[in-house]
Amino acid sequence: MQAIEVTEYGDTETMRVVEEDVPEPGPGQVRIEVAAAGINFADIMQRRGHYPGGPDAPFVPGFEAAGTIDAVGEDVAYEGGERVVGLVGQGGYAEYVLADAESLFPIPEGMSFAEAAGFPVQFLTAHNCLFGWGGLEEGESVLIQAAAGGVGTAAVQLADRAGAEVFGTASTQEKLDLAADLGCDHPINYTEEEFREVVLDETDGVGVDLALDGVGDEVFAESVRATKDFGRIVPYGAASGVPGTVDTSEMFFRNQSIIGYHLGKAMQRKPERVLEAVPELTQGLESGELEVVVGETFALEDAAEAHQYIEDRKSSGKVVLEP
Repeated sequence: MQAIEVTEYGDTETMRVVEEDVPEPGPGQVRIEVAAAGINFADIMQRRGHYPGGPDAPFVPGFEAAGTIDAVGEDVAYEGGERVVGLVGQGGYAEYVLADAESLFPIPEGMSFAEAAGFPVQFLTAHNCLFGWGGLEEGESVLIQAAAGGVGTAAVQLADRAGAEVFGTASTQEKLDLAADLGCDHPINYTEEEFREVVLDETDGVGVDLALDGVGDEVFAESVRATKDFGRIVPYGAASGVPGTVDTSEMFFRNQSIIGYHLGKAMQRKPERVLEAVPELTQGLESGELEVVVGETFALEDAAEAHQYIEDRKSSGKVVLEP
């Protein structure tokens, strides 16, 4: 089978197409014939060697994949032929990948494989950060960084659906229009305006109840300053490559809370807490109230180009590989 291998840590030139043996499922596992693999910024961080606890090179990246089960191991309820999507841990950038049967979800009727590949990481992260970790309630306000990205487009929809006032940042008018169409009440072009100032102006100097930040660096610090007294901030990534830092004296005088979120670690330690969101998300996707925004698809062999497309900040929604 064909797979994409990161030969060594570095830029996109370290990615190449390789031939590997088709893997055989063990007990509790299934093999998926991959129709679509989601790309996440964590994949890029792993490729650069900047992801804490990430794999040693060489490795095949890819946290999530959608496709058809074509082989099953022992003690598995699946029979083969089912359309599924799931968290595969690693190895999704390939024609076949193994997955634990318990980490899979049936693909809703009418949903394409590309759309399905944009569901697990994006929507679970968005829902958990907003509600399970962030405690967002109807009538509250939320600031969502990168509101036109994969997690951002999911978070905007979920927050709007919950009756929150939504602030979202993006870098182009096209991305701002996308966020607005999905339910963002206050789209902010961070290349032209200071998002903290906009938030404070629109909230009479109070700030938002909750801020979600997957960027890090100074964006995280400004997100904290855009959050009200007794507000919450949920950092879930550092796409800038620089983790966010904060002046704790500023925080404790304002009685603010920071609640960290990491999907992979949460799945390892408290999967039941992460997966509480699945019934609601599945219902929303099946009914059409929620949608997976697929921005661009690339052939498997063009994975390096897809990574560069994301790094150049050209992407909106989910970027997907199709073997």
